[in-house]
Amino acid sequence: MKDSIPMKHFLLTLVSILTFSSFIQGQILDPVEWKFELEKTGEDSYDLIYTAEIEKGWTVYSQFTSDEGPVPTYIEYENKEGIELVGEASESGKKKEGYDKIFGVDVIKFLSDEPFIIKQSIKVNDASKPLSGYLTFMTCDNEKCLPPKDVEFSFELGGGSGMSDQGGSEDVALSGGGNGAGIGSISLPGEEEEQNSNILTPVVWTISTQKVGENEFDLIYQADIQEGWATYSKDSNIEGPIPTTVYYEEQDGIELIGDPIESGKKKAGKEPAFNNVNVIKFLPDEPYIITQRVKVTDPAAPIKGYIESMACDKSKCIKNPDENFAFDLSGEGQVMDYNSVGNEIVDGEINLPEGTIDQTRPSLVNTYMTPLSDCGGDDQQEKEGLWWLLIAGILGGFAALLTPCVFPMIPITVSFFTKDTKRKGWVNGLIYGASIIIIYVVLGLLITILLGPEALNALSTNWIANTIFFLIFIVFAFSFFGFYEITLPSSWSTKSDSMADKGGLIGIFFMAATLALVSFSCTGPIVGSALVAAANGGFIGPLIVMFGFSFALALPFGLFAAFPAWLNNLPRSGGWMNSVKVVLGFLEIGFAFKFLSTADLTQHWGILKYETFMLILILVAFAIAIYLFGFIKFPHDSPIKKLSNTRKILATSFAALGVYLCFGFTVNKDTGIYNSLWLTSGFSPPVNYNLFLDKVEVDPALKEAYPSVIKGANNITMFKDYEEGLAYAKSIGKPAFIDFTGHGCQNCRRTEDNIWVQENVRRFLNDSVVLISLYVDDREKLEEQFIS
Repeated sequence: MKDSIPMKHFLLTLVSILTFSSFIQGQILDPVEWKFELEKTGEDSYDLIYTAEIEKGWTVYSQFTSDEGPVPTYIEYENKEGIELVGEASESGKKKEGYDKIFGVDVIKFLSDEPFIIKQSIKVNDASKPLSGYLTFMTCDNEKCLPPKDVEFSFELGGGSGMSDQGGSEDVALSGGGNGAGIGSISLPGEEEEQNSNILTPVVWTISTQKVGENEFDLIYQADIQEGWATYSKDSNIEGPIPTTVYYEEQDGIELIGDPIESGKKKAGKEPAFNNVNVIKFLPDEPYIITQRVKVTDPAAPIKGYIESMACDKSKCIKNPDENFAFDLSGEGQVMDYNSVGNEIVDGEINLPEGTIDQTRPSLVNTYMTPLSDCGGDDQQEKEGLWWLLIAGILGGFAALLTPCVFPMIPITVSFFTKDTKRKGWVNGLIYGASIIIIYVVLGLLITILLGPEALNALSTNWIANTIFFLIFIVFAFSFFGFYEITLPSSWSTKSDSMADKGGLIGIFFMAATLALVSFSCTGPIVGSALVAAANGGFIGPLIVMFGFSFALALPFGLFAAFPAWLNNLPRSGGWMNSVKVVLGFLEIGFAFKFLSTADLTQHWGILKYETFMLILILVAFAIAIYLFGFIKFPHDSPIKKLSNTRKILATSFAALGVYLCFGFTVNKDTGIYNSLWLTSGFSPPVNYNLFLDKVEVDPALKEAYPSVIKGANNITMFKDYEEGLAYAKSIGKPAFIDFTGHGCQNCRRTEDNIWVQENVRRFLNDSVVLISLYVDDREKLEEQFIS
């Protein structure tokens, strides 16, 4: 619930036809501008002219298009006692008719090439009576449709206006910018009941009050949902359907106590209609009730607002018209008419005088409905993860190219291929490159088959595996420093080299295999690091990483075989290649401590707190800078006579990185813990897992009653035991917020560091719900275990 909103239609919810996702615009999108004119055509006859200027790319729908598709343009005259309509309204403009695949019906629409003009002839019987009403229209472009909009108008028909006598025309000022009915129009008195017999009303709101104490009330908003429909929780993801939200336009007389509480038959999960976004919806089995407790600070001050909501069934969704409300909390509390028309209150419900327009129950005339048949989506997060694995593999392959085990092989291998004709050398180079890719992808496939996807995923959080990874990365690092070399048995490369002498396709394949074997001392640590990173990628993770790595490694061999003249532009082999290895060695140390951190968190050792980890990263960054500036030497380094510009730039960049990492020790005054850096969020331990900051303790009485309660991320109170958290939530009457998380979950840390730190989110998690964080990779033994 939001505390206030400056005006009812400041934010319009746009519903996209093609993607069926809802989002809130920071400003009103208004691609159609209406102009109203009055033109005299006779003694007591006029033409009412409605002109729409349409922005390029948008369309507006005819009055006569099928109402089974988009909303037709519709003119409703509210005060027309002084006139009578003569014939049907005519239309002109650039018109297009035909089947519309979005709506699945034939439509008539007007394009932006010319103004869309509606002309209605009238006869004036009593010029002293005003003529007013509203025009409803809908507009779409190639990607989305805006909800139908009402634009009010009024005409002065009295003599002496200046236009009647001269037969000219002049603009008529609008009385407003919409009637506040959102995407639906209200039922007018005197209309035949038959007209409303097919009105779709899946959600009907009942609004009441209940006094709960001195100057305290519960404002109760109850939705009765039609069978087969559902409406969405206020806490539903805004990237999906429209959450039910109560807005207060005027609330000077009250103070909200806590957040609203929802009740009803609730269902949560992924919704295919909204691209598999997680949603929370309420079903028709029970009334959906929102209760907001308030304290009255000024009984005479106005309290009014409206409810925004959406409803869906299995085939379509509608945005419900906004439900207006007003309260008088001066006595025992009662519901008032939104427009203060003096309605009588009976048992907390509005009893409208006969003929009064009920604007608190606007009918769903011309309601915008979206079919669900074309909606759906895939697991976008999983796809993004695989793309990052591919990028990691490619970067690893390019890094391997610059090492002394691989780089000198490029001109040697390519020159061998170019001894033959140009075309044959080009073909052999491509075969050689393809062979490299096949070798590494098959290696990734074998690793997956032998270990299985579940085992790979388990390795990513297992403390033994992570400790081993830490040691392996340290060994890799010192190998890159040049203190020793990691090589495969020489007999393997000798055997492969002898097979390469046979020539033909088999010979070329074994040449590629020989490269893979002899360059292992440089490529092995990089491949190993990439495969560890692929542990979260399931069955396909290692394949993706190995393909990216081998593609980057094979690319120059194929290109240089096809274009041998490019070899002249290659930098010469030299000491710079060893510098690349040393820098990679330092980076391996940084990654090594990430694995040790995961083991430390899952086992609760307490040996690698946030400050220690960040200090290691800072030392690694500055060590690389000092090395590149030439102040540190390693066994295979060549003497540096003069620093190149490239070396200076890289050294300065790593020094700047070290300075940036130092800002990770600044303390957030709101949370009392360190400010997490964007670059290290999810990579470093959680900022609340620290050594030096004052710990915010849980209330001792609460800790004694519920041992699992702790101060978690951003010093938010959380329960680590489901049963304890649920029992506490029931005892204080708050909903439980279940957070499935993990010590080794990088996305979880980024959520805590970047979203939970926001003031409104922290306040919600601290005050409105009971947070239960379940660490799925925690190794503490459960007293009871359930197998599903």
